[in-house]
Amino acid sequence: MSTDRQYPIGKYIRPTQFDAAALQQHIQTISDFPADIQKLADALTPMQLNMSYRPGGWTSRQVIHHCADSHMNSFIRFKLALTEDNPAIKPYMEAAWAEMADYQQASITESLQIIHGLHARWTILLRNMQEADFHKTVFHPQQDRTIPLYALTALYAWHCKHHLAHINLVLNS
Repeated sequence: MSTDRQYPIGKYIRPTQFDAAALQQHIQTISDFPADIQKLADALTPMQLNMSYRPGGWTSRQVIHHCADSHMNSFIRFKLALTEDNPAIKPYMEAAWAEMADYQQASITESLQIIHGLHARWTILLRNMQEADFHKTVFHPQQDRTIPLYALTALYAWHCKHHLAHINLVLNS
């Protein structure tokens, strides 16, 4: 674990080639995420829920709402890639979303429910994809690059661990 509070597990490193064993680990991480975040959320006190993991960082409440929104976007990106040829994906302003009223005031219960349901469906989708499906791509217009689904799977497994580590920082402070 890094001492960097912004990237406590280190920065994401994009895989350069398909790796079936690594992919299975990433899918398992995505599958386990709802139980993992629920366990941490249940341990948060009301004060910790509104505490940031670092100066200038999001609160635990914002992190949980962000995970629901981010993973919804990812799920849609997978569905687009599986049904269209290299579709352009819609980026969004994560930092601006985190400042909206729902991130600031809403209970985390609804976002945790979204995460549970979404990850159940996402895991079914991932476990039923063939190797060729993981080579399908999306085009990210802000980054001006094409991203294969095996790399997107790795990114979101990292994303799960990244934000779990943020909540753990709050719990351990």
